[in-house]
Amino acid sequence: MRGTFQDQGGLVSYISPDARVPTNHPLRKIRDLVREVLVELNRSFGRLYASEGRPSVPPEQLLGALLIEVFYGIRSEGQLMEQLDYNLLYSWFVGLSPDDPVWDPTTFTKNRDRLQNGEVFAKFMIRLLNHPQVKPLFSDEHFSVDGTLIEAWASQKSFRPKDGNGDDDGGANFHGQKRKNDTHASSTDPDSRLYRKAAGREAKLCYMGHATMENRNGLAVAGMVTQATGTAERCASEKMLKARSKAAGGRITAGEDKACDTANHVANFEPST
Repeated sequence: MRGTFQDQGGLVSYISPDARVPTNHPLRKIRDLVREVLVELNRSFGRLYASEGRPSVPPEQLLGALLIEVFYGIRSEGQLMEQLDYNLLYSWFVGLSPDDPVWDPTTFTKNRDRLQNGEVFAKFMIRLLNHPQVKPLFSDEHFSVDGTLIEAWASQKSFRPKDGNGDDDGGANFHGQKRKNDTHASSTDPDSRLYRKAAGREAKLCYMGHATMENRNGLAVAGMVTQATGTAERCASEKMLKARSKAAGGRITAGEDKACDTANHVANFEPST
């Protein structure tokens, strides 16, 4: 029999968000681990805030929201706030009830900067990766490193001469012009760089993202973002792998792509890797 269609004008529910999340959903286990680590960081959080004034975005919820942003590839914090407002799974993970107001993106960003400047991000990830239930998943000997381009939110039209010469059209007609990072910069994202992934490919305004994966389960153990340059991938690789070697207390093995197969790069690792 055909069901009756009826528009729902409001939300009145006696079922908790926790009951709506499947018992086997992978975020459940992650949420429990994150909560344990956040309890350990309570003192570090307390030192970052004054005893008076308006309440900030709770750091525990802020870190949870940033994890959701990474897990699901949400492109901006404006979109993250939008998703938290109507996605029950995301708000449940962060610790928001369906009736809680979602933060303004600017407020969220300012509070994120506070945690970043207080080095809470690093403490949080170190404790999470070293959690007794997480650490056994990682190999401490065999790793792979790779990089990828992260396209900047800046158009080609914004890539204009630094001295302002030859920019009468506002950057609209750049075809046929010789443009380099030495002489040009984006007016909307000055830190981005014009970069071509390979010969014959289109040059884009971008950054480079770098990740170190352990080879046992393919889990990321380190990452960083740099400006897009011809040596960025090798420099980031050296920094991350030397940190892993130091943490392991001995030699490690590492796999990288062909762009890292240079004599200087290999020599910089001997004899630690």
